[in-house]
Amino acid sequence: MAKKIQINDALPAFSLPNEEGQLIDINDYIGKPLVIYFYPKDDTPGCTKQACSFRDQFADFTDAGVTVFGISADSPASHQQFKAKYRLPFSLLSDKGNVVRKLLGVPTDLLGLLPGRVTYIIDKQGNVAHIFKSQMAAEKHVEEALATIQAMN
Repeated sequence: MAKKIQINDALPAFSLPNEEGQLIDINDYIGKPLVIYFYPKDDTPGCTKQACSFRDQFADFTDAGVTVFGISADSPASHQQFKAKYRLPFSLLSDKGNVVRKLLGVPTDLLGLLPGRVTYIIDKQGNVAHIFKSQMAAEKHVEEALATIQAMN
């Protein structure tokens, strides 16, 4: 297993398809802050709360020049439906096989049955500025991300 990414580590390079099937190279976004959040599954109660919290605060992120990405193992087609259903204004990336989840060392929860819910805030230099992990406090991920972004500016 890959080393777990920690604060001040450089974000490893990766590319994943978005909900449209377009390949997103994360290196193209280095130079401005990023919020990358991993979630277990599209259209489940906690994941919907989390995604809608990011949606509802999206203007605060864009005002700060931040790009937001949600990542799960769901397919681009599943992401497309989830995004449309809840009018999500950010891209959802498909991590088939949990390759990037493993690359960053995102843990599983509930005896390894549930993919972990972890948010990474990446600074303009491409380094991890903050990590927040909480399976149950889905909406707190947005608060943690905004507080970190505000502290960075």
